[in-house]
Amino acid sequence: MLVVETEKLTKKFGDFTALDKLDLSIEAGETYGLLGPNGSGKTTTIKILTGLTKATSGTATILGKRVPSKAIMQKIGYMPQETAVYLDNTVHENLALYSQIFGMGAEETSKRESAMLKFVDLTDWKDSMVTNLSGGMKHRLSLACALIHEPKLLLLDEPTVGVDPELRATFWEYFRKLAKKGITVIITTHYMDEASHCTKVGLLRQGRLIAEGQPEALKKQYGMDSLEDVFLTLARRRDVK
Repeated sequence: MLVVETEKLTKKFGDFTALDKLDLSIEAGETYGLLGPNGSGKTTTIKILTGLTKATSGTATILGKRVPSKAIMQKIGYMPQETAVYLDNTVHENLALYSQIFGMGAEETSKRESAMLKFVDLTDWKDSMVTNLSGGMKHRLSLACALIHEPKLLLLDEPTVGVDPELRATFWEYFRKLAKKGITVIITTHYMDEASHCTKVGLLRQGRLIAEGQPEALKKQYGMDSLEDVFLTLARRRDVK
């Protein structure tokens, strides 16, 4: 079952093309990595899928519904680059607010809050003000808020930027657990080494998909030891052209 599909998805800002005819097909339960340097079109793709930005041309569908669509918003969890929590509220108040946004009842909210606090290891900080939490804790709370309503699709925009290696490893443990539950995860990153955690990756450069496949298969196809080398090789070929 395809959870996300895009066809010739294009986004222009004036004369600048941020996304150039992007074709994606992402199946249920996949952990799909959109890899590329800053400015390659990763965030633009995520914002179109969330309905925050409208495509110039082309189409994007989520669970068979063309976006933007209010019908599928309840089934999407979104964690932006910036930590999307309210600093002057407690951990509990942030989770309660997000549950209200998604129309959850009191009993369901209570169960999900307990599960999420345990999932991101913040149970002991339930009543703490967010402003007093460490940066890593805020990131974990942001992830919990994105998951409170049990989305079918989780969109993560550079979730590991600026976090220490230990927290990065912890996050990827979370993502693996989500995949086992059948949740589809799309994650953007410019850390090529993180691709090994994904079931499938798409390499983006200047708004174009220059390669796609399983990480190990791509390395084997191009005879490289790392995806970074694959990316640099393909980028140089295009520059020569």
